[in-house]
Amino acid sequence: MRTKQDVLKTGVLLEEYQLRRAAVLRQLKGAAGVVFAGEGSPPLLGRWRPESSFYYLTGLENEAGAAVLFDPTAESPKRRCVLFLRPLNPERERWDGYREQISAALKARTGFETIMRSEGLPAALTTSARRGKRLACLHPFSVYPAEVSPDLAAFKKVAERVAGVNLEDRTDLLASLRAVKSATELRLIRRAITMTAAGYSAAMKVIRPGATEDQVGQAIERTYRAEGARGPAFNSIIGSGLSSTVLHYMDNSGVLQKGDLLVIDSGAECSGYAADVTRTFPVSGRFTPEQREVYEAVLRAQRAAIRAARVGTTMSTVDEAARQVLEKAGYGDAFIHGIGHQLGIQVHDITPDGPLKAGMVVTIEPGVYFPERKMGVRIEDDVLIKRQGNEVLTAAIPRTVKEVEAALGA
Repeated sequence: MRTKQDVLKTGVLLEEYQLRRAAVLRQLKGAAGVVFAGEGSPPLLGRWRPESSFYYLTGLENEAGAAVLFDPTAESPKRRCVLFLRPLNPERERWDGYREQISAALKARTGFETIMRSEGLPAALTTSARRGKRLACLHPFSVYPAEVSPDLAAFKKVAERVAGVNLEDRTDLLASLRAVKSATELRLIRRAITMTAAGYSAAMKVIRPGATEDQVGQAIERTYRAEGARGPAFNSIIGSGLSSTVLHYMDNSGVLQKGDLLVIDSGAECSGYAADVTRTFPVSGRFTPEQREVYEAVLRAQRAAIRAARVGTTMSTVDEAARQVLEKAGYGDAFIHGIGHQLGIQVHDITPDGPLKAGMVVTIEPGVYFPERKMGVRIEDDVLIKRQGNEVLTAAIPRTVKEVEAALGA
């Protein structure tokens, strides 16, 4: 069992990782599948990250080249879920970090009864294919001309060497599991949101004519870390004036001007889980009549979308609810993106097919953009879908005109 320190590192108990793997094994219904961590080495900027589903299943962050093999038809129960780690390389590890030998302690800490080196994965996968004749694709399929997804690439090689193997599309399995959050995951997302709210509070103290976008960004991200976050869950967008109309603006190099709007799209990361919030602020502290009219139309659209976000509806229905409001206000052509996305381990998290389910966390973020007026307005909140209705998890961050102006004035 993990120590207290190991548990706190990811915020998720070992038993939850084991339950996640058991769910995959059960739902494969006899087909074999494999989830790869991905390749790579520590970058000079930032840190290497494993493939998000591998992290979801293991909690391991520093094992490039690793994989989890699900083999439901293996004779021994201990061989039905196997962790493969790349071989030890003492010379390389003096550069990238020391790694452990396979041992009882490593098995206890990871929750795997069987751990092998990655050199053995091709043989194990071939044996599984010969035995069961079914291989299930779990990684999302790639869109051409991108490289083929890693499990499909491996399965095609196996199928060339083993007669009668069937390849199955089970790419929705992990998406469905990951989209419905456990109590632990919701706790971590809520904590990330608390950190994000503190960051926004710090940012609002910096917003004024003459300040820079970078100063605002530093205030918000410095506060994330002071609150215990690793940092931002994605590159913060801090765009004022014309830059407020650029959806993924990341230069954050402008100077805030009197009369402009400032769009901040940012979120903290807590133990691997993301928050994602957007607010629009008047640099001078108060909205002009024109800005207020646009802002309140976007807010009405967001409220309509949030009302529509419930069990059984689709995100396209939620999108349409917001779009109707903005079209009625005459801003339909200025709403140039979708209404939102799933939120979790990734800020734009994996999305299953079908309608919304209880336990999903989605963002709701209508926005309109007028480059000719150097004015963009976007409002984004994180919403938990419940059995009855929903909960706006980020409601504590000022959102209405009155709340925003009061917070800036304070």
